[in-house]
Amino acid sequence: MTVLWRAARAEDVPAIVAMLADDMLGQARESADMPSYLAAFEAMQAEGGNLLVVGEEDGAIVATYQLTMISGLSLRAARRAQLESVRVAAVRRGQGIGAALMADAEARARASGCTLLQFTSNAERKRAHSFYERLGYAATHVGFKKGLN
Repeated sequence: MTVLWRAARAEDVPAIVAMLADDMLGQARESADMPSYLAAFEAMQAEGGNLLVVGEEDGAIVATYQLTMISGLSLRAARRAQLESVRVAAVRRGQGIGAALMADAEARARASGCTLLQFTSNAERKRAHSFYERLGYAATHVGFKKGLN
């Protein structure tokens, strides 16, 4: 079977949220409040350069990621893509879907004129870090976050 990468639709949101919640970190971060997720999805759709993508196989959502294009002045006015919420369904990990996901994200970023793809990964996700390094990504920066609630 082949994974089809496409823009997410509103009816995909519950499957996406389930994948976001299906790991040690997501269990504590996500909730069952679907109306807030649907409102966020609608807001993302209204923003230019903000794309939520799903990988679909045989009618099931098996992966997802968010890609946001950012124009800036640094790096000789480079346009960059910010990758977020990268997930592969737990039962489908280790089958090459993650590599296909990253290739799709890179292709979409290039097609949007981006010369750099960047993302952060939680420090506890050691296996994910090894995976990204195998794909040629380098851990060149230290990330910082601060909740604004």
